[in-house]
This record gives sequence, C-alpha cells and structure tokens, in this order.
Amino acid sequence: MRTFLFIVGGLAVLGGSLLVARWIGGAWPTTLAEVSKFFIPIWFCLSVLNILLGVKQAGYSIGEELPIFLLIFTIPAGAAAFLWWRSSG
Repeated sequence: MRTFLFIVGGLAVLGGSLLVARWIGGAWPTTLAEVSKFFIPIWFCLSVLNILLGVKQAGYSIGEELPIFLLIFTIPAGAAAFLWWRSSG
C-alpha cells in the first residue's frame, strides 16, 4: 500500500508542479520540458531517501528494497520523461 501511495504521490507532485508552472506563466511546451527536467532528479533523490529509510528503519535488505525503489522511481519519472520527450520535439 505504501508503494502505491508513493507512486500516486509522485504523479500528483508532477501534476501539481505542472499546474503551478502553468499558472505562474509560460509557454505550455516549454513549461512541460522545464518542469520535467527538474522533477526527475528531485524524484530520484526522494526515492533514494525512501530506500534508505526502508533499509535503516524498517530493517529491509537492499535486495528487498530495490524492486520497490525501481517501481517508485520509474513510474513517475517515466511519466515526466514522456512529457519532456513529447514537448521537446
């Protein structure tokens, strides 16, 4: 359940970032690309923090946490990469 919430949270943060950037102003394709470029490394850091907390506090091994990390990072980052790709060309 926590994994699902992280994924939904990541997608919500991406969507919220896009809405805020659009609200502040800017051309839509440029806004998509810029937000996506910033979202991916920030989401990677948050995903790494989640895996570290899982290993340190919950007592899971890296091998147990790695597939969860890949899911948590890849789905929202993949959505951001797709938006970046579609808005760049």
